[in-house]
Amino acid sequence: MPKFVLVALVLLVPSLAHAYIGPGAGITAIGSLLALVGAVLLALVGFVWYPIKRLRRSRARSANAAATADDARADSSGS
Repeated sequence: MPKFVLVALVLLVPSLAHAYIGPGAGITAIGSLLALVGAVLLALVGFVWYPIKRLRRSRARSANAAATADDARADSSGS
């Protein structure tokens, strides 16, 4: 078993790569990473903001409905 672990560790250790990656690949990787981070942040904001927006809208509608009902009662009792 220890021999297997030793072989696995040797295979997992990266060796020196003699390769050239041009600036286009780096810029593409950075752009992709920024797009991914932006998409995740916008998704989180959407999941948080939409319920808050619905709650605010429902509270405003119930407040407007209560004010309209109070106005209607005041108009009918005043006549």
